[in-house]
Amino acid sequence: MSRAATTRDRARGGRRGGGTGGDAPSPVTPLRPRRRRSRRRPPHPGRRLLVALAGTLLVAGVVAWLVLASPVFAVRTVQVDGEARLSAEQVVQVAGITEGTPLARVDTAAAAARVAALPQVASVEVTRGWPRTVVVTLAERVPVAVVSDGGTRRLVDAGGVVFETITGTPPDGVVPLDVPDPGPDDAATTAALGALTALPPDVRDEVTGVAARSPDAVTLTLTDGRSVLWGSAAQTGRKAEVLGALLEQIDAGTLDPAGTLDVSTPDSVVLR
Repeated sequence: MSRAATTRDRARGGRRGGGTGGDAPSPVTPLRPRRRRSRRRPPHPGRRLLVALAGTLLVAGVVAWLVLASPVFAVRTVQVDGEARLSAEQVVQVAGITEGTPLARVDTAAAAARVAALPQVASVEVTRGWPRTVVVTLAERVPVAVVSDGGTRRLVDAGGVVFETITGTPPDGVVPLDVPDPGPDDAATTAALGALTALPPDVRDEVTGVAARSPDAVTLTLTDGRSVLWGSAAQTGRKAEVLGALLEQIDAGTLDPAGTLDVSTPDSVVLR
């Protein structure tokens, strides 16, 4: 074998052996085993429901305590609207609403019933004004007449309700009412007050008294002593219109004065 061939063979052997002088394999690094990821089980639906329910009950309990027991929403003010003859202090005392009571626990119906029992009250409403106020809104009876019974004088509203005893001078615009049995269910009272309240304001200012011995015999007395025979409650609006026109014509001098004006039949007036 020639020297050149031997040299080539050595060269090939060197390349195949990777320069290590032999055919030994390269070392292999072993792979680490993969860790298995732990999978969390989803919470049981029943557990989620219990947690949600517990949270709801907790919130509801806090809200209930705030509204029903805590001082946060407790009554601090009782506001009275619509009082005239009554004082706000009277209304508050009768309503019986205690300061510091939780607003949600105020019995508004019971308070309204107590205030409505006052003779002067025609209607009343009690409401809550959150967060700390109770509002009492009332409408008082408006007196239009006064009746006397054994030295006692009592005010009467337009509906015939006798509601208050007075000792001094009656309020402005209140005139004496003379009927046998004053009251809202008495026909004579209803007829007399119907005539009085139907009059125009300027004519009503001239009335000093109204009487009715029966529902068909209403009589008005004017400031100068003249009498107006009104008659029954029929055609009340028409009678009021005719009486106003007659008084204007008498004051203007186009009609002769008369001591009695009979408007019981408004389309056939009699003056005498």
